[in-house]
Amino acid sequence: MPLINSIISWVNVKRLHQIELFMKYPFDVQQEVFGKLIEQALRTTWGVQYGFDSINSIEEYQERVPISTYDDVKPYINRLREGEQNLLWPTEIKWFAKSSGTTSDKSKFIPVSNEAMEDCHFRAAKDVIAFYTKQRPDSAVLKGKTLTLGGSAEVNNLSNQSYYGDLSAVLIENLPFWAQFIRTPTSEIALIPDFEEKLDKITRHTVNENVTSIAGVPSWNLVLLRAVLDFTGKNNILEVWPNLELFTHGGVSFTPYRETFNKLIPSDKMNYLETYNASEGFFGIQDDLERDDMLLMLDLGIFYEFLPLDHLNEPNPPIYSVGDVETGVNYAMVITTNGGLWRYMIGDTVVFTSLNPHRIKISGRTKYYINAFGEEVIMENAEKALITACKETGAVIKEYTAGPLFMSEDSKGGHEWMIEFENPPGNLDRFTEVLDTTLSSVNSDYEAKRYKNLTLMLPKVVSLKPGTFYKWMQKRGKLGGQNKIPRLANDRKYLDELSDILTQ
Repeated sequence: MPLINSIISWVNVKRLHQIELFMKYPFDVQQEVFGKLIEQALRTTWGVQYGFDSINSIEEYQERVPISTYDDVKPYINRLREGEQNLLWPTEIKWFAKSSGTTSDKSKFIPVSNEAMEDCHFRAAKDVIAFYTKQRPDSAVLKGKTLTLGGSAEVNNLSNQSYYGDLSAVLIENLPFWAQFIRTPTSEIALIPDFEEKLDKITRHTVNENVTSIAGVPSWNLVLLRAVLDFTGKNNILEVWPNLELFTHGGVSFTPYRETFNKLIPSDKMNYLETYNASEGFFGIQDDLERDDMLLMLDLGIFYEFLPLDHLNEPNPPIYSVGDVETGVNYAMVITTNGGLWRYMIGDTVVFTSLNPHRIKISGRTKYYINAFGEEVIMENAEKALITACKETGAVIKEYTAGPLFMSEDSKGGHEWMIEFENPPGNLDRFTEVLDTTLSSVNSDYEAKRYKNLTLMLPKVVSLKPGTFYKWMQKRGKLGGQNKIPRLANDRKYLDELSDILTQ
């Protein structure tokens, strides 16, 4: 173990110099990434179709290759899953990351090449350690193990030559040998498909390990931490893992979970580091623990473009590279990757908080919003309103989802918020009032629709019984892994499903 730690420390120093390079020369590095991607894919089916051999600039690429969505590339992906190769990317693709369907229930199978694993996901995981140990030089995180709550992987039923699972499962299945020495539990346990069986075995396997860090989605890790406390009878997690010092989280906003984590891990030496990764790639890392934004990772085999959200539905919208973006603008992110996605709209929206270096915040989803009445409430609005409502009423939220209350003959429209509280507000009416007024203060469209109750009525907030969201996700077959609670929806599908559970 000391030898491994020494090697990792040496690699970290070397890597930090490379990161400083793209921080200083962002556009040059992105242009180099772009050129390599085009060159590698010249003879693929996609590359031949769009004449990659005669593309000499980013501008030519943007003129020739259309922005794509999953539906656009799905026919190619289906062929890849059946064993055909050299369609989107030149090297063999036999692994697919199954999307949990953040914005819909439809499963998506994102191709994961060896380059995407090695040069993007695994490299970014090492970057997380490099950033963290640079900021905490006295850290003992490398003296223990990282606990990861993985998903499940299984053979694709279309072909014996291709496999799928959620992203964490795909990565665990392909981890380099040295990673096995610094992580827990074993791959066999981490890949158990039944979440509750896996939860039990992870708990039994890890309580006697020296766990110094945890990584994963906050909601499911809270379930794990509570299971550990129930099993051990301890009062807090530090009584089980006294050397725990880091939680690397991503997938959803950490804000609703922070206070609960602070209670379970009562230490001012505990650190929380945000990452921005998805099935399609690893995009951002919180390189400064004192900030609440993330460094956009520009040299992991991904070329970025940014489409202003206000122009999203225009036939020929403006689109920018990192050299032309501005701070404070909501951008839909478009990516070209070393996994074979070309000008692919991932569905996330980001806001640049800094251009020297390029740092971002995730502001929401292009399809993850409530806009049933022209109010255009996005995730960023929702998070700000909930934070304020909790602060004003002493509430702590465990999970939530929200959607529209549609107009009827005898009632106006509105929003319904179904919330499972860790600590319920002292006054639910006051919580609702603060939620509403804060939404009005951060979203002028919402404010206009709420004016004198002309279009939108006061929101309806429903306080759910403990465990309701767990039962809902269990019923949907989405326990564990990277499955996320859908926060905002423009229809009532999720709300109605939860209502059905309440009546059972």
